[in-house]
Amino acid sequence: MASQFGLSRRRFGIAAGAFVTAGAAGGVAGCGSRDNKPATQTSGASPAASATEVSAQSLGYSVNVNKPGAPGYIFFVSGMTAANPGTASRPAILVVADRTGKVVWQRQTPAGQSAGNLRVQSYQGKPVLTWWQGLKQGSHGLGASYIADAHYNVISTLTPGGDLASDVHEFRLPPDGHALITSYQEVTTDLTAIGGPRDGKIYNCIASVVDVASKKTLFQWDALSHVPVTDSPEKYTAGKVLDPYHMNAISQDPAGNLVISMRALSTVFNVDSRTGAINWQLGGKHSTFELGDGVDFAYQHDTEMPDANTVTLFDNHFEGDSGQTSGGSVQTSLKWIHLDFAARRATLIRAQTHPDKLSTGAMGNLQQLPDGNTFSSWGTALHIAEFTASGEMVYDATLTGGTYRAFLNDWAGDPIEPPQLIFTDDAAHAVWNGATAVRRWRLLHGPESNAMTTLSTVDWAGYDTPIPLTGSKDGYYQLQGLDAAGTVINQSAPITR
Repeated sequence: MASQFGLSRRRFGIAAGAFVTAGAAGGVAGCGSRDNKPATQTSGASPAASATEVSAQSLGYSVNVNKPGAPGYIFFVSGMTAANPGTASRPAILVVADRTGKVVWQRQTPAGQSAGNLRVQSYQGKPVLTWWQGLKQGSHGLGASYIADAHYNVISTLTPGGDLASDVHEFRLPPDGHALITSYQEVTTDLTAIGGPRDGKIYNCIASVVDVASKKTLFQWDALSHVPVTDSPEKYTAGKVLDPYHMNAISQDPAGNLVISMRALSTVFNVDSRTGAINWQLGGKHSTFELGDGVDFAYQHDTEMPDANTVTLFDNHFEGDSGQTSGGSVQTSLKWIHLDFAARRATLIRAQTHPDKLSTGAMGNLQQLPDGNTFSSWGTALHIAEFTASGEMVYDATLTGGTYRAFLNDWAGDPIEPPQLIFTDDAAHAVWNGATAVRRWRLLHGPESNAMTTLSTVDWAGYDTPIPLTGSKDGYYQLQGLDAAGTVINQSAPITR
């Protein structure tokens, strides 16, 4: 039987994930500070709001299959809709959950802002949380790329600089201390070759390599300078800005060249990161490689090269409104493709479809896990899934709204703020947003703050765990978070009810 959870948006100030925001092109945010000084809030949340001020906001996350699989937590962003992918009609919520769907950490964006690409990456040898946050503009974004440490402090925000904002599609941290960031820039160009005006408007897509420490842009590659607009199947429409390229992924091959996905061209480009020259193309009008049976892909997402001869990608295979199908001719798949550079031929290694025969018109990703399993978002088809190397589905969950990408990552979150004890009419609430080590909660009670005994002990059941109470007792209460060994990790201050 499917298990479900609905995420309650609690306003507990900084302890529940408060933030600082600035302009769309480069805001900064803090989830707390090492000296415990409150961050300035511009979200309208009250630092002293009570537990009764809850806006019930169900994520509609249903776990359908949960067999033994790779370890870790699930990272995704709620707030993207199938009708308008990536556009937030309400604030987006960044979510870390366990495999059963219990929320470990959540962070809501300010009203009007969206978010995407929440995942764990490595910076300066340490695991960090990264994501994009900002304003949506059509199918791309104007915002900043965020890096937060294990205490949920935002330690860096990045944009490519100049007049370029970070776009939602890509924020990747290779091991060299650099960041790969997508940007969309409206420019004027001659569109007469495709039936448009000489001063037509298009979105030029730019791949930037930024040094994280100095925030200096080291290299940029833009699509318009290297790929003619006539290579795109997109048609000019008067009064609209043409999106002929739609860059949606940047990664590196083992030699450090950029692997760039342009969805509108149904093409993967390999680009020399020193000269900007295109080394080769896979798919599209000018493929360097002859495509073998089953290799053909379209409107793809999340292209990567785990080795020098393999390309992985999420093959949407069509674009537009999508959802579950019942055996239609178009099915989305995860693909592994072998490149034979001598013969200039691409052959299919493996294609993984979803058992529900899903079709995904937008969004999606393929994450290769260390144990050989694969984790993926199925975007607007509203599924998150994990498969073994043999193709068995060991995890599947559905969302009422799609998520651009989803990841399964190890993560050890250690919030600066101690746990909070908050009372409602019939329960005490153990609230500790982002703590991953806590396994049980112990509630103490006594006539004095220094004379308390155990009232009850319950298993952790999410960042906001209810502890049932019977009757009303005078005196003091205190909450203790226990790890797997039963050791007290942290505790709330003693309070009266």
